Amino acid sequence: MSERSDEGAAGGPKIPLRWVLGGVAVLGVAAVLYIIGQASINPQQETSLKGFAKGEMAKFALPVEAAPPPAAGFLDAKGQTRRIADFRGKVVVVNMWATWCAPCVIEMPTLAKLAKSYEGKNVEVVAISVDRPDDEAKARAFIAKHAPLAFYHDPKMAIPFAFKPAAVGMPTTVIYGADGVERGRLAGEADWSGKEAKALIDKVLAES
Repeated sequence: MSERSDEGAAGGPKIPLRWVLGGVAVLGVAAVLYIIGQASINPQQETSLKGFAKGEMAKFALPVEAAPPPAAGFLDAKGQTRRIADFRGKVVVVNMWATWCAPCVIEMPTLAKLAKSYEGKNVEVVAISVDRPDDEAKARAFIAKHAPLAFYHDPKMAIPFAFKPAAVGMPTTVIYGADGVERGRLAGEADWSGKEAKALIDKVLAES
């Protein structure tokens, strides 16, 4: 069988048709590999969490990029430095709150109910107070009323600004998969004890 070739419009050298077809095939494979690669690092493609942004979770937003938690530390009830990465291996629901934040105060009982419903499972609710040092006792007393939540404190209010992008509004809740990668966040008050929240957490848990 003879090899067919075509000349360029400007009278350039003849290029065997099989080379052209081979090049198209290579480009096609490369495109497929690129799409697969993007899906593996893009949480919007890696998960189907977008469909869970409804009801009380309507403000849940997927991250722009798959990012690990900030390295900034905060204090536990004993004054020991902790980091969000310490909880890797679990689905982590990080909530930033303060006693001076009315929506935070309203929301906290629902986070306690969420934590209670997942006791014994691979889920950790980490509520971090950003109250000033002078208000630490007030914050401790408040969180003590919402078992099983533990007291965590960021007296320098560094954690919210360490996120990418920064979580400047209170309350803000950021969810991490067991792999330590952000799955999304919700800015503002929400009912974390409802069916929409549990459906979202169950989905992240199933993917972990």
